Amino acid sequence: MALPWISEAEKVLGLHEVNDNKALSAWLRSDGKALGNPSKMPWCGDFVDTALARALPKEPRPGALGVNPYWARNWDLLGVPSPLVYGAVVTFQRPGGGHVGFLVGISRDGAYYLVLGGNQSNRVSRTWIAKSRCKAVRWPATYANPRTPLPVVKKTGAASKNEA
Repeated sequence: MALPWISEAEKVLGLHEVNDNKALSAWLRSDGKALGNPSKMPWCGDFVDTALARALPKEPRPGALGVNPYWARNWDLLGVPSPLVYGAVVTFQRPGGGHVGFLVGISRDGAYYLVLGGNQSNRVSRTWIAKSRCKAVRWPATYANPRTPLPVVKKTGAASKNEA
């Protein structure tokens, strides 16, 4: 079953913050607001906010998330806690802040998550992030969780260490 926010996110998969700035900026503004120029700002939170706002416009943004959806760790407040399932919102700790994206896979050894997100190597991409950095896994309150298991994927390439 396709999740509407994953479908939204995949519409811009591969867009680069500099090379595709016009198209990426237009998509980030398409929900009626944006953090600013993605080539100058940490935009992972804007990416998640835009995908969810376009797919689930009535999804509440409680507390600090409603005030600032661009701060990655504020996504710890979205909806409800979730098991590790396909499409869940996942937050991570990184030096100087956090990172947020959507869970789309897990490595065979279970040590890494495959994350669909923005501001990953300056683009919308799927990247590996160490499970040990995970801080929260959340599910939107307005969408029934189908509890689709995370696909087990062969890990190739290095894991991201800092998504800034």
